[in-house]
Amino acid sequence: MDDVAAGVAGSRRWGALPCTAWRRFLDGGPYDKRARRCAVDQTRSLRVQVRAASGERRAELQSTFLFQLTNFHIRDNFPNMEQTLPDDNAIDRRIAQRLRALRAERNWSLDDLARLSGVSRATLSRLENAAVSPTASVLGKLCVAYGLPMSRLMHMVEEDFAPLVPRAAQALWSDDAAGFRRRSVSPPAQALAGEALECELEPGAHITYDESPRPGLEHHLILLEGQLRITVDGQSHDLQPGDCLRYRLFGPSAFETPAHSGAHYFLFIV
Repeated sequence: MDDVAAGVAGSRRWGALPCTAWRRFLDGGPYDKRARRCAVDQTRSLRVQVRAASGERRAELQSTFLFQLTNFHIRDNFPNMEQTLPDDNAIDRRIAQRLRALRAERNWSLDDLARLSGVSRATLSRLENAAVSPTASVLGKLCVAYGLPMSRLMHMVEEDFAPLVPRAAQALWSDDAAGFRRRSVSPPAQALAGEALECELEPGAHITYDESPRPGLEHHLILLEGQLRITVDGQSHDLQPGDCLRYRLFGPSAFETPAHSGAHYFLFIV
C-alpha cells in the first residue's frame, strides 16, 4: 500500500472523527490518540504530494509539511503544554525573552519575522512582551522560521539544566508513518552546546531531510545494532554495528535501512 492509499485507509478507519480533528490536534486541542492517528495519515499523504510537486508549489507544500512535523514534536513531548503553564506566567516571560533574543540575533524586524513565519506582526509583538501565551501552532511556525528544532527552543527557556537525566524523564518521540523513534537522552539546554539522541528505524525505512535546521550542524552517529545507510552531500555511507559516522550538515541528507534489518543508533549533535 502506498502512502496516499494508506492515508485514505487511515481516514476511513477513523471515519467517525471529523475531518478537522487532525488540525485541532496539531493546533493544541485535546491530546487524543484517534486525532493523532488521523493527523499521521494526513501528514503521510502530504509527504507524497511534496515529492510529486515542483517549483513554488513544492516549496509551499514542503513548508506546510515541516510545520506539521514540528507540531507533532510539540504535541508528543508537551501534550499538556498550554494547560500546565504556571499562574505567574514565568514560562511565558522566559519564552518572550528568548523570542526577542532570537530575532535580535538575526537583525530581523517584526515585519521581517511576520513575513517569514506567517504570524501577524501584532501577535509577534504580544508574544515578545509576554502579553499572551504562545500556542503550539504559533511556536511551530516560529521554529520553522528560525530553523530550530522544537526541543531546542523549548529547552532554551530553561534557566538551568539538571546534570542527571533519568531514563524515565527522557522525552520519547515517534513518527509512525516513517517508522522512526527518537529518545532525547541528553536534551538541549541554553548553557550546553550539544545534545544526545537514541534513535531507532524500522526495517525498510527511508527518511530524507532537504536541509539542515542550522548550516554546519555537527553530527556524530554511532550504530549500535542493525544496518544503516546514510547519505550526506551526495555521498552514501553503509554502517555496521560499532561504526561511527562524523559529519557537518549543510544540505540534504537521507537515512535508509534494508528491508530485512532496522537500525538502533546514538546521535550526538553539536
